[in-house]
Amino acid sequence: MKLGAQLYTLRKQMQTPDEIEHGLERIAKMGYSCVQISGIGKIDAQRLRAVCDRLSLEIAVTHIPSDRLLGDTARVIEEHKIMDCRYVGLGSMPKGYRSAAGVDEFKQYFTRAVEELRDGDLEFTYHNHAFEFERTGGSLIFDRLLKAFSSEQMKVTLDCYWVNYGGADVCDWIDRLSGRIDCVHLKDYGIANDKIVMLPVGEGNMNYPRILEHLEKAGTKYALVEQDDCNGEDPFDCLERSCNNLKKYF
Repeated sequence: MKLGAQLYTLRKQMQTPDEIEHGLERIAKMGYSCVQISGIGKIDAQRLRAVCDRLSLEIAVTHIPSDRLLGDTARVIEEHKIMDCRYVGLGSMPKGYRSAAGVDEFKQYFTRAVEELRDGDLEFTYHNHAFEFERTGGSLIFDRLLKAFSSEQMKVTLDCYWVNYGGADVCDWIDRLSGRIDCVHLKDYGIANDKIVMLPVGEGNMNYPRILEHLEKAGTKYALVEQDDCNGEDPFDCLERSCNNLKKYF
């Protein structure tokens, strides 16, 4: 399992090509070995690959907007080939599909793109939030989604924080999805002033030593640190603290 940084954490700091290159240099210096491309500004795929190669950073996975995944599939495949990135991620199910009936519509509209990715020797991977743990029609939205697509059609980028936030058992879900979660997101869950906050991994209340054991058994390849909200702190500092806290496990 490789330790990486989810660049969505640095979406405000990495908007121009030069900012992206500088940010990647800082990430590599921290000790991360791979990255997820998500939320950053526009940069030519060839330049991005060259920068990452220079820094020995593997591009593990992406998050692609749903409209691009559906309407620009061939170009998405081409870009991922250039970046040598196998996993094409969707960051969330669009709001109109977040219901029992909506999952069926989601499958109807997205299957073609998913199959094109497979034909291009790429993997489609879905990233969860907490809404997937809502029960509608007697079952979880997440369960319906997992049944709608086979494990060959859809991997899962399991976000451990949002599983916990949704009131579910993280390790139980890791075990259930064994072999299907090649990529995961790590961020910590804490309380400050009686409010839920996101924290660097190792500074909150989630049992990450146990979670990492289950991820290893499940065959996870990439563990990507993400902190959507750094509570006014420097996101680079938060990523570095997470990396330092996790290094002993990698």
